Amino acid sequence: MYVPKVNESFLNQLESMGFPLAQSTRALHYSGNNSIEDAVNWIIDHENDPDIDQMPLVSTDIDISIDSTEQFSLTEEMKRKAQELRDQARKKNEEEKRFEREREKKRISYGKELMEAKRVLEENERKRYLALKQSEKEEEKRAKEKIKWKLEQDKLERRGKVQMPLKSPAKQSVVQQKQISHDPIMSVSKVELMSECLRSLKRNHMDNEAKVRRAFQTLLTYVGNVARDPNQEKFRKIRMSNPKFQERIGGMKEGVEFLELCGFERREEFLYLDSEKVNMALLNSAGSLLKSAITNPFFGVFTRPKEEI
Repeated sequence: MYVPKVNESFLNQLESMGFPLAQSTRALHYSGNNSIEDAVNWIIDHENDPDIDQMPLVSTDIDISIDSTEQFSLTEEMKRKAQELRDQARKKNEEEKRFEREREKKRISYGKELMEAKRVLEENERKRYLALKQSEKEEEKRAKEKIKWKLEQDKLERRGKVQMPLKSPAKQSVVQQKQISHDPIMSVSKVELMSECLRSLKRNHMDNEAKVRRAFQTLLTYVGNVARDPNQEKFRKIRMSNPKFQERIGGMKEGVEFLELCGFERREEFLYLDSEKVNMALLNSAGSLLKSAITNPFFGVFTRPKEEI
């Protein structure tokens, strides 16, 4: 028994169309080996045959005219061809497996990239959420500090009306008590005078809000520098002829008066604050008033009626 010889061109075409070798060989053999169309029609008509996927075999007794030498050559040729077909099938199978492995690797790699992108997205979302919560906490803290500061200002003004000291001696530090000892009665009325001085400055220059704000900020810088480092003489000495001083403060008598209320004295062309006359409590009160004047848009706009004590 041997595999019948069929048209190689037709066989290759059928295989390229996707038909298995056994089906293609069987279809060409039984359809007369005439054309591709006949072979395809035969496969369609016999697709349910139980032996459709088996290689057809024919008996050597069919062609008795072939001598033994020709039969041997034909058998060897068939074996060689069959081996080639097996090799082709094995190679095709290996190619398909390699392609499948590559596709699986790509699928796994894509899955990992997708998981990593999802993780990064979730991490960024978590960071944004934490940043938002932190921002909300800081905003709430600033609001509380602002309310606390406002209450302190109201308390300061109420004490000013009744001539009360800013703090009880028991709550003041040793340094503050030593500084206040130079001015035993740091009358809160002086704080009220400073407040009225700032209100007057704003009312008298309401037509130039930017200039008023710049004056308040400059005064806060002078007062803050002395409060932070009272031993530095350069902070306690202001040249009134200085162009920047003239531009920001000099043209406003209320600004000079405010500095004088803080302890500065006129000495020729300077405003000078002696180190032994530095009153930290007074400077702190002045700083609080200036911050209120800068941040409160209604500061000095309305004139408050005098209260009876």
